Amino acid sequence: MGLGGCIILIAVGAILTFATDWHMQGVNLDLVGVILMAVGLIGVVTFSSIARRRRVLLPGQSTVVEDDETRGYRGGYGA
Repeated sequence: MGLGGCIILIAVGAILTFATDWHMQGVNLDLVGVILMAVGLIGVVTFSSIARRRRVLLPGQSTVVEDDETRGYRGGYGA
């Protein structure tokens, strides 16, 4: 589930909690809305932390470039 799906969950949960006055027997729509908002919020936090972890480059760290010798390739025909 991406960021868009999480935002949709939050929006649907908010609509069910705050904008409806439906009453269904055996189902508390306010509670369902709160649960959807909580799941959406957890998804946004998780997605943000994963995206931040992918982009972080620590100080002093640079892109690693391997040349052919470090990978074991010696050139030639199977030599």
